[in-house]
Amino acid sequence: MTWDIALLLFAAGILGGAINAVAGGATLFTFPAFMAAGLSPIAANASSSVALTPGHLSGVLSERRQLPTFDGALWLHVLIAVAGGGVGAILLLWTPDKVFTALVPLLIGLATLIFAFSKQIQSLLRPADSSHHDTPLARQLTLVPTAIYGGYFGAGMGVMLMAVFSMTSPWAVRTANAVKNLLGAAANWAAIVIFVAQGVIAWPQTIIMLLGAIIGGFTGGKLLSVVPVTWIRRFVIAMGMLMTCVYAYRYWL
Repeated sequence: MTWDIALLLFAAGILGGAINAVAGGATLFTFPAFMAAGLSPIAANASSSVALTPGHLSGVLSERRQLPTFDGALWLHVLIAVAGGGVGAILLLWTPDKVFTALVPLLIGLATLIFAFSKQIQSLLRPADSSHHDTPLARQLTLVPTAIYGGYFGAGMGVMLMAVFSMTSPWAVRTANAVKNLLGAAANWAAIVIFVAQGVIAWPQTIIMLLGAIIGGFTGGKLLSVVPVTWIRRFVIAMGMLMTCVYAYRYWL
């Protein structure tokens, strides 16, 4: 690994960690950086999940007081997220490199669209009277494919979870966000355990990016004080669109 690649990974980690702290969408930066470093798409995806673990942990800890009571229903949600994340990771490892390579532009494009229209998606799916709208079974059923997607690729999973909660729960926004952080972390960590066990993590590159992500996570609040969150979201969307076009040209044409 050359110094310029190491610097690229470190910078992508800082940028991804900072953006995750204020707007989300870090995978749209970390995944292409690993690809640029020469990793295969599957190794890049798995390594990106590990590199972003500080963001998952800080998200859970920062909103832990907003979580609802840890009753049987919430534990079941966690178990579904863990199982779904594990299934997604296994499906990723079973996907031939050529197939996943062809899927990369679609996955990045889908994640970008989900991120770009997150507010519209949640508004569209929110019931007219959400104050008493609580359907735990529907929430658990829709959590299954969402968690599987999270283990398989992950980008945009947070928005998908918030949309699920808008449809199926009466939770306030901060409560829904806290549950989203918890379940998203559970799915991601389950996938990471499988990735590590199967030896698909590129550790030297991942550690460099992880260190950058830790720094970026701590500086995210300062970034928000300098740059409006709307501009940050636009930057993430623009980069997602650019990466979609780049990989579509590279792998499809």
